[in-house]
Amino acid sequence: MKQRDLEAYQDFATRRGSALFRSACLLTSGDTHLAEDLVQETLGRMYTAWGKKRCIDNPSAYAQTVLVRAYLTHRRRRSSSERPTVSLPDQAAQTADSTLRITLLQALADLPRLDRAVLVLRYLEDLSVEQTAEVLRTSSSAVRTRSSRALAKLRGQLGSSGFAELTAQ
Repeated sequence: MKQRDLEAYQDFATRRGSALFRSACLLTSGDTHLAEDLVQETLGRMYTAWGKKRCIDNPSAYAQTVLVRAYLTHRRRRSSSERPTVSLPDQAAQTADSTLRITLLQALADLPRLDRAVLVLRYLEDLSVEQTAEVLRTSSSAVRTRSSRALAKLRGQLGSSGFAELTAQ
């Protein structure tokens, strides 16, 4: 890789790394260790494709697509069903914001993986229906259907007052 391509890649990784990590955390329902692994895998794949710039028109969108596909691939692996214990012996005091965040992450964790991916891409990453469909390799109508059903499930889990509190922030 040429020096100027390497510098461009490093600049991209520095600028987009935190946004990719945020998306990965939401996709993994707060599992920061898995999120770090997914971001690392994404940036590794981006590095190998970076020299072939003609295949990357929009690096941010390409990275988001790679991240979601890495997440979906991980979820298909047998070892992905292993989970650490939920309760820890010593926990820090929680504020209202962290309680709300934990509630949202738990509600997202209860959704099927594709529903969760649709909600993260549509509402937290602010992608259009068409962009989300492209990332997930599905149709726009499937994204709209999944989005509608997933939001209904979230409303059912959180109740109308909890859902209104989440959408107000």
